[in-house]
Amino acid sequence: QVQLVESGGGLVQTGDSLRLSCAASGRTFSSNNMGWFRQAPGKEREFVAAITWRVGRTYYADSVKGRFTISRDNAKNTAYLQMNSLKPEDTAVYYCAAGGPGIWTITGYNYWGQGTQVTVSS
Repeated sequence: QVQLVESGGGLVQTGDSLRLSCAASGRTFSSNNMGWFRQAPGKEREFVAAITWRVGRTYYADSVKGRFTISRDNAKNTAYLQMNSLKPEDTAVYYCAAGGPGIWTITGYNYWGQGTQVTVSS
């Protein structure tokens, strides 16, 4: 079992930056792939970024590539999502996920956090 708690969301303006954190507890964090997803009002939850546990390979949605960076600190049991050059269309609840074989898909993760709201004003 893995428990995930996101933090770092907030209200920012277009072009600003935010760093989200996902603190994990429970089962060994370092052996889990980690992912970030987001869900905007009225839309389905979508993939944002992921990082593998073994070699730290990263994956990004096209919409955030070049602006967002996913990273992890296994010693702190924490994953991060650095978000730069934020746009209004980045407004959503952001969720971190862990466990399972998943990279791109919701069903590939076993554990989810409660989400943190990111709002980008124009």
